Amino acid sequence: MLNKLLLALILVISFTVNIFSQKTDWLTYYEKSGLLETPRYNETMAFINQLDDFSGLISVKEFGMSPEGRSLKYIVFDKDGLTDPELIREQGRIVLMVQACIHPGESEGKDAMLMLLRDWVVNKQSKDLFEQVSILFIPIFNADGHERFSSYGRINQNGPKQMGWRTTAQNLNLNRDYLKADAPEMQAWLRLFHHWQPEFFIDTHTSDGADYQYVITYALENGGQMDADLTKWQNESYIPAMEKLMEKVGFPVFPYVSFRKWHDPRSGLISGIASPMFSQGYTAVRNRPGLLVETHMLKPYYQRVESTKEIILATLEILKKQAVDLKNLVSEADIKTADHSFRANPFAIKYQVDMTDSVMIPFKGVEYEIRKSDLTGGDWFVYDKEKPKEYLLPFFEKSIPVAEVILPEAYIIPVAWQDVLYRLQLHGIEMFPLEKEQSIPCEIYRFTNIEWQKSTYEGRHRVSKMDYETQKKQQTFPAGSMIIPMQQPNARLIAYMLEPRANGSLVEWGFFNTIFEQKEYAETYVMEPLARKMLDSIPGLKTEYEAKKQNDSQFAGSQWMQLNWFYQRTPWWDQQYMLYPVGRIMESSEVPTGIIRMNR
Repeated sequence: MLNKLLLALILVISFTVNIFSQKTDWLTYYEKSGLLETPRYNETMAFINQLDDFSGLISVKEFGMSPEGRSLKYIVFDKDGLTDPELIREQGRIVLMVQACIHPGESEGKDAMLMLLRDWVVNKQSKDLFEQVSILFIPIFNADGHERFSSYGRINQNGPKQMGWRTTAQNLNLNRDYLKADAPEMQAWLRLFHHWQPEFFIDTHTSDGADYQYVITYALENGGQMDADLTKWQNESYIPAMEKLMEKVGFPVFPYVSFRKWHDPRSGLISGIASPMFSQGYTAVRNRPGLLVETHMLKPYYQRVESTKEIILATLEILKKQAVDLKNLVSEADIKTADHSFRANPFAIKYQVDMTDSVMIPFKGVEYEIRKSDLTGGDWFVYDKEKPKEYLLPFFEKSIPVAEVILPEAYIIPVAWQDVLYRLQLHGIEMFPLEKEQSIPCEIYRFTNIEWQKSTYEGRHRVSKMDYETQKKQQTFPAGSMIIPMQQPNARLIAYMLEPRANGSLVEWGFFNTIFEQKEYAETYVMEPLARKMLDSIPGLKTEYEAKKQNDSQFAGSQWMQLNWFYQRTPWWDQQYMLYPVGRIMESSEVPTGIIRMNR
């Protein structure tokens, strides 16, 4: 009898130890640390490889390499173990893409998703969420910045104990790079995104700014630059349901806002339309909802991870019910954007928040006072998180267009501008080459004034102000020049890249700065006699010259500027100076034909 009891006891102990061992093996680094630490690159990859080895529903793949030689990984989780987006969609499922560590100090999304993937594949939880949804997950987008690991990554932030650095090894901020695509990491990401074209995207971050009660805030592009029906779905189907689910689990959410006066919520809340250089702005012009998640830097790390996990689960709950509707809306948006009617009305390429129009809205803040610093003389904001307070504040959320254009039927880019063409190809934009030199009627912009920012931004000398005139002319383009037809789903993105005044255009980023440089000049001793001949022989020139001197003191005081002014009016002047090389073909009948190059 004793032997039987002892055997039973041994079996129970063995079973308990085995269960505990299994559980311990599947604890994430974050959980093992007592919810205080985040794993480094190698520990993260070891865990996802462990998941891959355990389950056929998980697949780990590479989508690129970082400049320092680290593999950029993504994970596919599909109920049937499928890894091809076309096969997944043939089964009636959509794709939810979740991204973490674009800013490696903001690692909540990584730790949240590692726990969720473990729960889904090891513990077999939440099977019902994946009947119509598959997951594409990037655990560490900025791999090199992630490994610049220390306790001093973010001075404003409450944990984890150690973290990565905001920028890449090339000191680029990836969340300013979606449109210009300078970073090798972003170029790899764009190929991945275009191949998968997820129906919904989540980008996980941690915010800076004032103190308040919310652990988590969010942004979706619902201000007007996205397809109207997708915007309506976000406003009526997604946001109310998500807010309700988050409230239910103890994480009330609020839109991600800035303040009219930084650090000062009482000054008023502002929410505007994001540029395509940001993730949610980029996915919006690709006709895909993009959710920006911003947990609050001052809240404990475990709360930030938990709230991130819950908003991912809330999104899955909504997509479980809305997958078919969202899939149809995205497909219809792609079709509408490619249709001729999309180009019939002016298209807004830049917005600003209307600071004359606001609504009053409750905001869960904390008590604070503004002291005058005896050290710096500036305003010192002192928050008291022990004293929560609900404010009624003006909320400025209406954006109005400040630049619009009638879009052409096609753009044409001369073959010489290879770097620009490469960027368009990275985005999956369809195009085809001219087989031979051809003269094409089109609209061309000629710049009349250009100003630059005083310092570089993200490694580029950006244009801060521009003026130009539109000219209609017969322009000759060499063989190999690329025709970019607007009858494609990426028409919004093309406009933002190629229209100079668009928010974040390639002109604004400095891709065309060389056209603003005068390369030939005239010696003053050559122009002095020629200028006199021109004044005597060209009617009205003297009056124009005297008026210019009268109205422009800098011009009046500079011999070189005056004689260069005369030089501009000679046949020797460079006719391509300040001329935008990209042509706008306005009539469909004038668009050359060719075989589309599919950039997949």
